[in-house]
Amino acid sequence: MYYNNIIETIGNTPLVKLNATADHLKSTILAKVEYFNPGNSVKDRMALKMIEEAEKKGLLKPGGTIIEGTSGNTGMGLALAAAVKGYRCIFTMADKQSQEKIDILRAVGAEVIVCPTSVAPEDPRSYYSVARTLAKEIPNSIYMNQYDNPANTVAHIETTGPEIWEQTEGKITHLVAGMGTCGTICGIGTYLKEQNPDIKIIGVDTYGSVFKKLHETGVFDEKEIYPYLTEGIGEDIVPDNCNMEVIDHIIKVTDKDAALMTRKLARLEGLFVGWSCGSAVQGALEYAYSQQLGKDDLMVVILPDHGTRYLGKVYNDNWMSDHNFLDKETQLTAKQILGMKEKPAVMVYMDKNQKLSEALKIMRQQGISQIPVKENGEIIGSLTESRVLNAVLDDPALKESAVSSVMSDPLPFVLPSTRIEIISKLINQENPAVLVQGEKGEVDIITKFDLINVLAN
Repeated sequence: MYYNNIIETIGNTPLVKLNATADHLKSTILAKVEYFNPGNSVKDRMALKMIEEAEKKGLLKPGGTIIEGTSGNTGMGLALAAAVKGYRCIFTMADKQSQEKIDILRAVGAEVIVCPTSVAPEDPRSYYSVARTLAKEIPNSIYMNQYDNPANTVAHIETTGPEIWEQTEGKITHLVAGMGTCGTICGIGTYLKEQNPDIKIIGVDTYGSVFKKLHETGVFDEKEIYPYLTEGIGEDIVPDNCNMEVIDHIIKVTDKDAALMTRKLARLEGLFVGWSCGSAVQGALEYAYSQQLGKDDLMVVILPDHGTRYLGKVYNDNWMSDHNFLDKETQLTAKQILGMKEKPAVMVYMDKNQKLSEALKIMRQQGISQIPVKENGEIIGSLTESRVLNAVLDDPALKESAVSSVMSDPLPFVLPSTRIEIISKLINQENPAVLVQGEKGEVDIITKFDLINVLAN
C-alpha cells in the first residue's frame, strides 16, 4: 500500500496514555498526539479542508495564491497542501512567533511577512490586516481566514471527533483542547456532544486572552487583553469559529506553567510537543484534580503540535532562564549540589572479595548507606544498606561471604552538568544514589538525603 501524495496521510493520529505526569489522578488521561500529521500539527486537517472548500466554490483557481495570517501551524498545513496542488503561499505572522516556525514555512516554499504583535487587530500593521490587504491587491488570491472560515470547524466534525469517539469506544467523558481560532475544540466538541450530550468540553485559555471571561459573563472585556508569550492559543478577537455553547468550562494557564509542563511531557512521557500542548495538559490536570475525576472518567487532551517549533524557546535553558521560567531549584546541577553539601564527600569503595562484615562495619562507623564495589579498579556493582542487612538477617553466616554475593548493579553515573530534576528521577528504590564523574576522573556521590537537604534550604 502507498499514498498518492503527502496530504492523504493527514489524520488517524494515535491516542497515548499519560502516565508519569498524571500518576496522582484516578482518571485515565489520553493524549491525542497530532504531530503525527505530516505537517506535525492538528492544523493540517483544517488547512486541507479550507483549500478543498475554496476549490469547490471556485474561490481558489489553478495557479492561485493562498494568503493567511498564522502562528505557524496553519501555514505549514496550507503550504504542504499547496505544494501538492501547485499554489503559491504568502503568510503573515506576529513577531512573537518562534524563528523555527518562520524558517520551516520558508523551507516548504512559503513567503513569510513578520508583523508586530503589540498592535490592535484593526491596526493596518497587524498580521490580520496585512493579510487582508494582500488578498485585495494580489490577483487570483484568497485570504483563507482560519478564524472565521467554517471549514475550520467542519474539518474536526468530520475527522478528529469521529476518530476520538471510535478510539475510545464511546467511553470518553471529557475533552480538553486549547482555544485559538476555536475550530478544533468547537468542531470536536460539536461531534462528541451529538454522540453523548453529557461529555464535558473543557477549553484552555492563556492569561492576556479574552475567552474565559467572555464564556463566564458574555462580556468582551478589553481589559483582559495584554501581551503574553504562549503561542497558538488565546485571542484578542472572537473568531466566528468560537461557539461558546459547545464549551462547558474554560481554565487559564500561565506562560510559565505551560512551558514547564511542555518540558515535562518530553522528559517524562517521551512526548516532544509544542508550547500550547503544555497549556492543554496543565489545564487538563488542574481540572481533573479540582473536579476529583474518578476511575470511570476518561479524558482526552488534544496535543496540537511538535517540539521542533520551540527549540529556541521552551526547550532552551537560557531562554527559559531569561524569562524567569526556571525556578532556582530546577536549575541546580550535580556539581552545584556537591558544592552545597555540609562536608565534601569522601568516596568509600569496597573490593568485591572483601567480607560483608567489613561492609557493615564501614556503614556503621561512617554513617553511609551505599558503597560502590570495585574489581581491578573498575566499579562493577554497589552495596546498599537495606540489601546487606536483609541478607545477613536471613543468613548470619553470610557475614563472612564476599560482598559480591549480595551486591546490586552499579549506581548510575551522571555528569557534573546534569540537572537536579534528572537526578531525582534516577534516585529510586533500586538506586538510592548516583555517582558523579568529574572532569579529571574523580568520582563523587549524591544520595537521596543530599537532595532533601538541598531542597529544604
